[in-house]
Amino acid sequence: MTVLPDAEWRGREGLARIVAALGADAVKIVGGAVRDTLLGHPVTDIDLATPLLPQEVTRRLEAADIKVIPTGIAHGTVTAIASGDRHEITTLRRDVETDGRRATIAFADDWREDAARRDFTINALYADPVTGGVEDWFGGLADLAAGRVRFIGDAAMRIAEDHLRILRFYRFAARFGHGDLDPASHAAVVAARQSLKSLSRERIADELTRILALPDPRPIVRQMGADGIFAVLLPEADAGVEAALDRLLANEGAVGATPDALRRFAALLPTDPAVAEQVASRLRLSTRQRKHLAALAAHRGGPLQPVRQLAYRIGVEAARDVHLLAGDRAQAVAAVRSLAGWTNPVLPVKGGDIVARGIAAGPEVARILKAVEGDWIAEDFPGPARVAELVDQKIGRSSERRQ
Repeated sequence: MTVLPDAEWRGREGLARIVAALGADAVKIVGGAVRDTLLGHPVTDIDLATPLLPQEVTRRLEAADIKVIPTGIAHGTVTAIASGDRHEITTLRRDVETDGRRATIAFADDWREDAARRDFTINALYADPVTGGVEDWFGGLADLAAGRVRFIGDAAMRIAEDHLRILRFYRFAARFGHGDLDPASHAAVVAARQSLKSLSRERIADELTRILALPDPRPIVRQMGADGIFAVLLPEADAGVEAALDRLLANEGAVGATPDALRRFAALLPTDPAVAEQVASRLRLSTRQRKHLAALAAHRGGPLQPVRQLAYRIGVEAARDVHLLAGDRAQAVAAVRSLAGWTNPVLPVKGGDIVARGIAAGPEVARILKAVEGDWIAEDFPGPARVAELVDQKIGRSSERRQ
């Protein structure tokens, strides 16, 4: 039997307390923690499965002085907090009815039956929390070793249970796959792509964000485009998306930028702020995200403005992203360096200063201020002495017009 290698989490006190409270024979580690430990990847969330009913799980944990939160009690999930560790514990389940968006479940006591309702073979691995022995009913270990992402059983049936699995297939293939996509799984997601329209916009946005946040999403984005996924989800996607993503990732690499899903999402869209806002609204993105995408669309299509001038107008983060999206390598590097430690300055003159110089309060003051600010920005934000000279010039011209 395959045994989990040593991992940091196997020595956690909180996990050991939870296992002891439930009984080592009544709980297993499941899913991503098993998969990632076998791959040598960092493990953050350690989910547990048990044949015990939620009420019994709660009773045993509380008897061991472990805090229990009924985070998903309707689906058999509670969260246990012990020694600072948080672990979700879910009762074994079987699907009673599904409609592609949600499932009606019943509790079960069969480990294999629980595994059979999961999406991919590499996510249906269960490990003994004490011995580390791994149970695998559907060939997940072989698929993991081969870098193959494959649905459990009939791929079309798995997708019909939850249409989001189409996007999850692409994301997991990008993360764990090597070589060609599994033919049966790939054919099934392409055939079912129209069913993505039935999903909530929030779930779609979440999966797209996860895909775009991958270290290099270009191969899978290219595949999704060829498979017609974007034609269903994002018909606004720009025809030049591959070139835009190539440029962006090259620039991110040149400046050492952390992958940013929203910035990469901007590369998929045309340089039309109205379209960017429309897409963001449809996907239920936040107001901040919507405004950010619109700003990037508005400024990355034409000649690049100097980055600090742009930052003053649309914000430092947006200006940096515009240059990463639209600039060449040298422009991107220079822009990021120019913004290092930069905060937008405040114009060192106010309307009252203009009035004190003899200009009557009103539209003329606003006009002078706007003219001074324009020159101040164009000159890369000089200090008060130069601003005073600019004020003198504008007031002098104002006086000439009045004569």
